[in-house]
Amino acid sequence: MRAVVSLATGVVTGAVTAVLLLGLVTVGVVTAPVLIGVPILGSVLLAGLPVGWVERRRLGVDGDPHREPDRPGLRAWLTCRLRERASWRELAYALLLGGLLWWLDLAVLGYGVAVPVALLSAPALQAWFDEVNVLKLVLVTSPGPAWAAAAAGALAVPLAGHVIRLYAAGRTRLARAFLAPRRGTTGENVVELTRSRARLVDAFDAERRRIERDLHDGAQQRLVALGMTLGLARLAGPDEMRTLVERAHGDARRALEELQEFLRGIHPRILTDRGLPAAVAELADRSGVPVDVELDLPVRLPSSVEVAAYFVVCEALTNVARHSGCSGASVTGGRVGDRLVIEVRDDGVGGASPTPGSGLAGLADRVAAAAGRLGLESPPGGPTVLRVELPCVPSA
Repeated sequence: MRAVVSLATGVVTGAVTAVLLLGLVTVGVVTAPVLIGVPILGSVLLAGLPVGWVERRRLGVDGDPHREPDRPGLRAWLTCRLRERASWRELAYALLLGGLLWWLDLAVLGYGVAVPVALLSAPALQAWFDEVNVLKLVLVTSPGPAWAAAAAGALAVPLAGHVIRLYAAGRTRLARAFLAPRRGTTGENVVELTRSRARLVDAFDAERRRIERDLHDGAQQRLVALGMTLGLARLAGPDEMRTLVERAHGDARRALEELQEFLRGIHPRILTDRGLPAAVAELADRSGVPVDVELDLPVRLPSSVEVAAYFVVCEALTNVARHSGCSGASVTGGRVGDRLVIEVRDDGVGGASPTPGSGLAGLADRVAAAAGRLGLESPPGGPTVLRVELPCVPSA
């Protein structure tokens, strides 16, 4: 039954696609002399995008083969789509669907259903009309041949079902070949992965230098002062020793506090102990703007996923507080299938862009390294929505 539904909806989708493509080409050619048809004809190049989107959902093809544009705006989106091989594969599939595939779907579905029904209904039609032309091939005028045709129809039902299932499976595999993501196989993905890794190496090197600088200027100076104070205490008399020991105790306490604060920025302990929802709630409490948190995560996720998601939210909330000018923000998300999906939304001025070297570009690289996807919608005037998807499997 599922195969029959798949072919039936394929007929509808293919017919609509054929009408859409034919209509765009016809209107574009007719209006081309007055220049209106030029953008209409150009839109034919993008006609595969909606067809691919519908077909992936209709046939259960997981994933999105398209990458996010490097910057917001219609021009950047068009440039990105026209340079992608995935867009051209979708256009080729749309032309194949509208020109041929839906006719094949209709033929297989029609014969697979019509032939058994015609054979099975032969006795009833012969009894009603005295004669029936079975399949337009054999004229039946008596009950015996009519019931023989019905018996053949009973045998034809499983055979027709098997043929329909085989064709539907092949049809789905063909669609996957055109529409499924090809991460790590196309040249553009390899180039993007190489660039992303290079940016991550630079980011990790810069982070290492920051850690060295923070330790040198913070805890290291406290520990040096502690050592000097203890050295003086060894040479001091009984009266002065008490004061020096108290000073050393204060230096040790402040060094410990600075180290704890420093380590919280590297890997917060609350994330390890209580999980992502509690860690994000703590980020929201420390944020400079009101933040609502709603994370539906009843089970713990792998540590690498929690860490990646935590720092995405951390950077996003930092950007919200510094640049958005908003009155409030929200963090929502949960597991959708085998992926963790989190959205950070604010009602600020918008206009955020993942320019090279920015915090958002670093987040995109971090998410890409975890085989995830990061999307950003930030039109001028807002709102800004940052969406991250990370593959995950709950840990035991």
